[in-house]
Amino acid sequence: MSILRSKRREIERLDFVLAGAQKSGTTALHYFLSRHPDICMGDQQEIHFFDNDAMFVTEPNYEELHKHYPPIKASSIAGDCTPSYMYHEPAMERIWNYNPNVKLLILLRNPVERAFAHWNMQRHRGREPLDFFDAIREEKTRTAGAPPVEARRFAYVERGFYGRQLERIFKFFPREQTKIVKFEDFKDRQRHTLAAIFSFLGRKAARLPRNKDRNIVPYERAMNWEERVFLYNLFADDIAKLEQLLGWDCSDWKL
Repeated sequence: MSILRSKRREIERLDFVLAGAQKSGTTALHYFLSRHPDICMGDQQEIHFFDNDAMFVTEPNYEELHKHYPPIKASSIAGDCTPSYMYHEPAMERIWNYNPNVKLLILLRNPVERAFAHWNMQRHRGREPLDFFDAIREEKTRTAGAPPVEARRFAYVERGFYGRQLERIFKFFPREQTKIVKFEDFKDRQRHTLAAIFSFLGRKAARLPRNKDRNIVPYERAMNWEERVFLYNLFADDIAKLEQLLGWDCSDWKL
């Protein structure tokens, strides 16, 4: 026992953060990361340390973060999965102050589909009384002046403006420290995409359990064409910005 314990180390700093975006496959990716033999994801999926403003009123106590991690093998790495870090404005600077060498994983989904999935999750949880079209048209009014935790629950549209969120990330972290993955690639080319993610983290691709759909919320209905057109018109410029920023082809996100 003492020999085994001596080969383990306490967490001093996290090695990577899976920072978003919400409803873009982060639950599935957390599942695979947590089952890699050389990766520790802590004792809960979303720790919500860097988006908890109360933790940063004074000098942050990082032990409140590290307590979620047991001693790990000397060769292992540790990470956190909290999708709202990408969206919560102060989070990236806080993460940089904590560890400027941390690696960031970002998953991005068609923002129109992401908005509908976000609304559907809130509806399923009993938090959303409004129908989807009403909710997106009332979003600014509902979130104005609301506490950050409450506001982001209903930020169906706002959370889909990825361009401005990525610009904030790149203000603090160089491109080589970020791995940005299209949700559609992760879903359709999962084995290849996971191998690239593990390589980015400096780990060998491991034999992982067969995937099961995770965090799947049943839909009462599909998005209608009027809703889809309305949202696409809101996101069109940001999608174009994203294509330019990342060199991506997002034609599959367009009408």
